[in-house]
Amino acid sequence: MRARSRLIAPLALAVLFTAACGESGSSGTGGSTDGEEPQASGETCAPVPGEQLVVLEDDKALQNADNVIPAVHAATAEANPALLPALNAVSGVLTTEDLVNMNAAVDVERQIEEDVAAAWVEESGVTDGLEQGSGAIAVGGAGFTESIVLANVYANVLTAAGFDASVREVGSRELYLAALQEGTEIQVFPEYLATATEFLEGDEANQVASGDVDATLEALQPLAEEAGLVFGEPADAVDQNAFAVTQEFADQLGVTTLSELAEACDDGSLILGGPAECPERPFCQPGLEETYGLEFASFQEYGDTGGPLTKAAIQQGEVSIGLVFSSDGALAQD
Repeated sequence: MRARSRLIAPLALAVLFTAACGESGSSGTGGSTDGEEPQASGETCAPVPGEQLVVLEDDKALQNADNVIPAVHAATAEANPALLPALNAVSGVLTTEDLVNMNAAVDVERQIEEDVAAAWVEESGVTDGLEQGSGAIAVGGAGFTESIVLANVYANVLTAAGFDASVREVGSRELYLAALQEGTEIQVFPEYLATATEFLEGDEANQVASGDVDATLEALQPLAEEAGLVFGEPADAVDQNAFAVTQEFADQLGVTTLSELAEACDDGSLILGGPAECPERPFCQPGLEETYGLEFASFQEYGDTGGPLTKAAIQQGEVSIGLVFSSDGALAQD
């Protein structure tokens, strides 16, 4: 499990709406418990080992829109007109592939977060023509690689825009959003659209975020205003639940989307891997079955949500498809 306060979607309380997958139709809860190889009723979509993992596109928007989005203390944004445009410039060019590559640079290649962020800012050209401001701005980052990298990206861009920007590592969403609302310790934070929306809305029984970026952003605006925050523009970059297969599996079937997988796999041979909650969570197996019509021969339980055990199971051919995070550094292309 990645070192963040979430189960499946970014940061705290994501368990409320993105936790894992699975459903009553699952025929198993963990192939590793008895030492037996999982059995499938067909062969078309049986697991195919391989080193390179690829995510199949969620083309029907099963997952909530957890696009990276700048969150800013409202009074600070109002007092500094150049602040939000600088952060929106990041959103205008940041992609999920960028997140994958930056995470890989830190988690796999063991580079320093500050160096990785600085290199991306320089290569992206994001600082060209920025409106200039001034004054001290503290950017918060949570305790996991991606958040710290993004906080440094924001700080570097704000520095290029004339601000005296620094990075402060903070704790859980409960802590850092309170600090952001107060605006004394931190004034900016790299957030995730759907997760932030659900957290600010606060009612577990009333989900207001969805896979629609525009609709989720519209739902966020009044919640942000009430909280004394302002959010910038969402990036194309997204860190959310995703389902990965090996490149060899995808090439063998000729699939790049979950819809194509459903069309290709009608013989009951798919084996799904993920955490124990998977058979009960609407954004995983039930969602795959109900939204895409996928059928599974069995579900194999792994105790690390989107972690090395699940990814290894996909690579080693224990499962056909498994739950990962869309910006995981393990998805970087060789």
